[in-house]
This record gives sequence, C-alpha cells and structure tokens, in this order.
Amino acid sequence: MTSQREIAESLGLPVHPPKVEVFDLTARTNTDSKGRPRAVDEYRLESFGLYMAREIVDHPKLTYVESWLLPELNLRVSDFRWRPGHERVQDFYLDVVSVERGARQWRTVDLYLDIVVSTTGFAEVLDTDEFVSALRAGLLDEQTAQRAMSTTHATVDALARNDYDLAAWLRTSGIELEWRTPGA
Repeated sequence: MTSQREIAESLGLPVHPPKVEVFDLTARTNTDSKGRPRAVDEYRLESFGLYMAREIVDHPKLTYVESWLLPELNLRVSDFRWRPGHERVQDFYLDVVSVERGARQWRTVDLYLDIVVSTTGFAEVLDTDEFVSALRAGLLDEQTAQRAMSTTHATVDALARNDYDLAAWLRTSGIELEWRTPGA
C-alpha cells in the first residue's frame, strides 16, 4: 500500500502528513510531532481545556512554550518565549487542530492552518499552501478540511470583532486562560 507521504511526493507536493502530538498527563510528557517525548513542567486541566508548559529543547529561536488545548474551538493556543534577537510581533500562535481528550492522555492532530494574533491589530492566517497541498494529496478528508476552514474563518472573525484581543474573545465563551509568568 502506498503511504500518504508517497502519494504527495509522487504528485510533487511539498507536504507532510498531519502532525500528531500526545500530551501524557501521567508521565508528564508531551510527545512532539517528531515522536520525541519532552518533559512537561505543568499540566492544568480545566472544564474547557488542557494547559501545558514546557521548555523547548535545541531550538535556534524558541526557549519555552505554553499552550492551551481548546477542544470545543478546535484550537491550540500557544505563547512562546523567544531567544534574544528572534522575537516576533505576535502575542499568540493558534494552531487549528482536532483534539482528542482522554483521562490520562490528550492527542492533537494539526490541520495545517495557523493564525498569528497580535493585539496591535491583526490576525494573519498561515500555511494555506500546506493546507491546499494536503487536501489535494488526500491527507485530509473533505469533512475535516471543511471543519478546519470553518474554524479558521470563525476564529479570525471573532478576533476582529474583539479588536484582536484573544482574551476578550474567549471570555465571551466563558473561557479564561491563565498563563505562567515569564521565567517561572
């Protein structure tokens, strides 16, 4: 049987299969999309989602990540700590994802589309090229692709209606995200 990656490569598409991550609450690890388990400093479970904070190891630009998995919104909201000289004009990075909840483990499947948000007044959708290539290569079914597009449009619209203030938008759904203090 031919893999999805082989199909994409045969079509000349620069595409990868959807990235999968595992959040193991018992082992206190986050297995990244490359299959490497990473130690987690903190997990916090709330009715609306799961919080994770951990160091980013061996990355040239990033040192730390805090993320909230929000299953009802199909989002992973992340706040990154940058190495000096690599800072970006962004407050949050939103991955459009499918989230599977479990008692001991949560799992995300990245649906290619991402949104960078800044309270300076913008939300930018990223990776539409990857999304289209994945769809053409059959790496996403039509229903999943539609959910990803709907999530992206609804999120950007909600952010715009709330002056690109992520916290203000989420409060309208009863979601209050709490973050660690830098360097904590």
